[in-house]
Amino acid sequence: MSAHDLKARLRAQARDRLPAPVVERVRARARLHERVRVLEAEVQENRQLNRRIAELTDVVTELLVPLEARDRARVDEVLARYREGL
Repeated sequence: MSAHDLKARLRAQARDRLPAPVVERVRARARLHERVRVLEAEVQENRQLNRRIAELTDVVTELLVPLEARDRARVDEVLARYREGL
């Protein structure tokens, strides 16, 4: 029997001896920990997306003035800098 199997067996035996309300609280806590882990990952993904949106907004803002002034060299410079950052 592997160490993992032994641990699982001991956990099951301990669970069988605990009152049902205690077991349910332990399970609820485990579900909450998992939900927090998932939410933290989603928050991190959201932060990355927001940063990307901010970067794109900056590029668009930088392009508006040179485009209006028909400054093609400045437009090319801004686009080149943006592409390097990808």
